[in-house]
Amino acid sequence: MQIKKAAIRVGRNPEEITLVAVSKGVGQEAILSAANAGATVFGENRVQEAIEKFSDTTFLPPVSLHFIGSLQMNKVKKVVGFFDLIHSIDSILLAEKVAEEANRQSRIQSVLVQVNIGEEAKKGGVSVKAFPQLVAAIRKHSSLSLQGVMAIPPNVKNPRPYFVRLREMSAEVGLTKLSMGMTSDFEEAIEEGATWVRIGKAIFLAPI
Repeated sequence: MQIKKAAIRVGRNPEEITLVAVSKGVGQEAILSAANAGATVFGENRVQEAIEKFSDTTFLPPVSLHFIGSLQMNKVKKVVGFFDLIHSIDSILLAEKVAEEANRQSRIQSVLVQVNIGEEAKKGGVSVKAFPQLVAAIRKHSSLSLQGVMAIPPNVKNPRPYFVRLREMSAEVGLTKLSMGMTSDFEEAIEEGATWVRIGKAIFLAPI
């Protein structure tokens, strides 16, 4: 498997890396096939679609569900608790909203900070400059468990410098778990420290 080979190339343990099978736009039959082939984590971008597909998981072996899309304030109540991990906390206001809902549900919600690593105007994520402040704000909430950092690099031929930057800035605030790398660049991401890689097309041959 390519994930294992990429890890071994740089002396990493392949077990440190989790495949997030991006199942946006994919039906239950394909999801079951992926689960039977060994996928244990699925990533969804759309709240309502995810709820429709995963509210009843009796058709699946045990799996974990991650929310990897942009999280709107009015969807927080539906996302908290339904998803095991939210990859896309990108503002203090959103963090506070998620913390409030998690507290209301008497649960601890695991989250990642999404960073706009390429400082792109039309892409979600906290700015590189504001990143430390957001991390500090999340850590103040007992109902949030900050697991790491997520980013989507610019669509460039060589995304590696962005992966390196994300790893380095994360280490500065004591975070080592990184959600980075998709179908086109996951090998480079793994070589630079990714712990979650989000792959859809290579698994389902469907738009993601």
